[in-house]
Amino acid sequence: MPRSNAAPANAPAHRLPPLEVYSPRARFYHWLTVGLLLVQVPVGVYMSWRGNSMPFKNDKGEIEHGVWDGLTNTLYSSHKALGICILLVILARLAYRFSHGAPADEPTIEPWQKVASHVTHWALYALLIAVPVLGYIGISYYPALEVFGVKLPAVTAANEDTAKVVFGLHGWLAFGLVLLAGMHIGAALFHHIIRKDNVLRRMMPGG
Repeated sequence: MPRSNAAPANAPAHRLPPLEVYSPRARFYHWLTVGLLLVQVPVGVYMSWRGNSMPFKNDKGEIEHGVWDGLTNTLYSSHKALGICILLVILARLAYRFSHGAPADEPTIEPWQKVASHVTHWALYALLIAVPVLGYIGISYYPALEVFGVKLPAVTAANEDTAKVVFGLHGWLAFGLVLLAGMHIGAALFHHIIRKDNVLRRMMPGG
């Protein structure tokens, strides 16, 4: 009896293309960045409030603002150290991206979503570099280069007026980074929960 070429009755009508995920190292860099930012942002907000606005009573019982003590110094040192770590991780991540590439875009998303995704990703990269670089320039101008007792090398001459301008720009760009990261998270959850596609799965730990 001739052998039939027909597919079994319970076979799927088509086979889905294999899921293209980011490499383990790319995912490691991504989630390490996320973890560092989850610590850095609240540390930055609290240290700024504590060092500049936190109310306290002086020896005369008068209300003043801005507490500079051991905890404040530890917060500032931590913020500087984390900023340097984030910058180094992003530079390593970009070097890996340029040398190894990235998976093709999720095939089910619309062309405008692909454009928005690329713009968002590269804007995040730019801000993740600009914010810590401006922070370092600011502490160099101030100068406030000590991190847990270790003095970092200066990249500018001291100038407190310029430091205030640089710190202001550092703060605004950090705020923009948080907003853009929030949009990025929201879009990822939209794809995962509403569209039920593979956009988030491609970057999930473990692949």
